[in-house]
Amino acid sequence: MSVVLVLFLLAAIVVLAVVGWAALGLASVLLWWALIGLIIGGLGRLIVPGRQAIGILTTALLGIAASLLGGIVGRAAHLGHGLRFLIAIGVAAVLVAVFSSGQRTQAS
Repeated sequence: MSVVLVLFLLAAIVVLAVVGWAALGLASVLLWWALIGLIIGGLGRLIVPGRQAIGILTTALLGIAASLLGGIVGRAAHLGHGLRFLIAIGVAAVLVAVFSSGQRTQAS
């Protein structure tokens, strides 16, 4: 009986360790996406003239979307990483311009 209990506890420890490691990995990936999204979105905002009425969270989300779209387009066109980065910034600028113009229309 005690052997079964010890094996059960060891199995539980292993499962918790694996799940914890996976959760830590997911958290790291999500933080990395947020950081890259904030950078791409911020660079996109610098390109768009004027003041944008969007917050930092919206900027990060638009940057994440732009980096994904820019990466897909650049990969489909067989471009290098530098050009994919520039495409992502361009996509972010377009998304920021479209989204901030929609925010101004709603505020009026």
